[in-house]
Amino acid sequence: MPTMNLNGKFTAPWGRELRWMTAVAVAICVGVGLIGLVSLPENHPIARWNMVAIPLLILLGGACFMVRGYSLGDGQLIIHRLGWTCRLDLASLKSAAYDPSAMEKSIRIAGNGGLFAFCGQFRNQKLGNYRVFGTDVRRSVVLRFLDRVVVVTPDAPERFVAEITKLG
Repeated sequence: MPTMNLNGKFTAPWGRELRWMTAVAVAICVGVGLIGLVSLPENHPIARWNMVAIPLLILLGGACFMVRGYSLGDGQLIIHRLGWTCRLDLASLKSAAYDPSAMEKSIRIAGNGGLFAFCGQFRNQKLGNYRVFGTDVRRSVVLRFLDRVVVVTPDAPERFVAEITKLG
């Protein structure tokens, strides 16, 4: 059940796909690290270190791009990440629509396809090229700007559309 949000603030709940993909990726990274510690001899410290450090760096890098929520204000959409934010100016926003099937049959061009978030450049027949900052594909809100398409996944998509339409 979505949490109530106030003052243009929205959370970014994780959908089933993201929970599953993140769990598998974490298990693989931890498994590789453990295999490195257990199976590689101590006289190969660089190999051991790489098999532990690289998977941990992958997890840390993915966590940095985690989408934690969104807020609206001052003509901007603010995307809250882990320790930093991205801002999108809404001056050129043409439309906003909730579309739970917007990301279906998408391919990732560049970015993260499910380690703590879906973010980066994607493409499908329905939207063409688009940028996503999301966590639950079933909560997709398609933002059409004059020069680009962006998908976000707030906890209350219908309310988000109503509020962003007032600002854009």
